[in-house]
Amino acid sequence: MKEGNGIGWLFLSMAILLEVLGTMSMKWSESFTRLLPSILMFIFYGASFTSLNYTLGYMSVSTVYATWSGVGIVLISLIGYFIFQEKLSIASVCWIAVIVIGVVGLNASTKGH
Repeated sequence: MKEGNGIGWLFLSMAILLEVLGTMSMKWSESFTRLLPSILMFIFYGASFTSLNYTLGYMSVSTVYATWSGVGIVLISLIGYFIFQEKLSIASVCWIAVIVIGVVGLNASTKGH
């Protein structure tokens, strides 16, 4: 892996943002019945995976993938609630908290290595 973990976090942040935009576009595409959101979905996901690939040059795959997927889950759950007016049960909120704890714990445990 290359030196410069700050660059890795920048690529990872971009990958997370692009993945969330891809998921939002997927929702807006209405099962591929709307052309522009359908095209944007592929563009955002492609850019997200490209950024994720660059991230792996700076950080370990376990940290990268857990952070990317975990933060993405949390963000899209919040977006689903606030933007798409989807329900979040108390149980869902609790399980989302477990995901956050897991991502934080994994990142904290890898800093010591």
